[in-house]
Amino acid sequence: MTDAPREVLTYELFGTAVRAIAQQVVDDGYEPDMVLAIARGGLGLGMGLGYALDVKNLSAVNVEFYTGVDQRLEVPIMLPPTPTAVDLTGLKVLIADDVADTGKTLEIVHQFCEGHVAEARTAVIYEKPRTVINADYVWRRTDRWIDFPWSSTPPLVDRHGGLAH
Repeated sequence: MTDAPREVLTYELFGTAVRAIAQQVVDDGYEPDMVLAIARGGLGLGMGLGYALDVKNLSAVNVEFYTGVDQRLEVPIMLPPTPTAVDLTGLKVLIADDVADTGKTLEIVHQFCEGHVAEARTAVIYEKPRTVINADYVWRRTDRWIDFPWSSTPPLVDRHGGLAH
């Protein structure tokens, strides 16, 4: 990895981003019945949008794609447990994630919702130029590597060998 300029999101800016995205949703007249957060990166945004939009029906879906910095699987994989189609039937859903990089994660979740929900729209903090799906609500667009406050420092625990140093 190079020392190229990075997009740095602080927790304070994250709060600003959540409110700005929520305001876009309100200004657009979209009233979701459920916020579906893509774990792990979209969980904070999903919670924040739930509060800002007064939506108590929150759910999460786990999608594995990144295995490390600039390392990803060939295609994203939805991991169990996933919400059942009956839980989504007829709802207006707002899908939340931290970034649409390739957009393939958003795309797989959007496709999962299609045919079950009344309407599905997407919200992301960041959108990259090469994304295959453009989010309906975006805080910022960038082509830089993004340092998120929750993942820019190493974990405190090494799941493969105990406590981290």
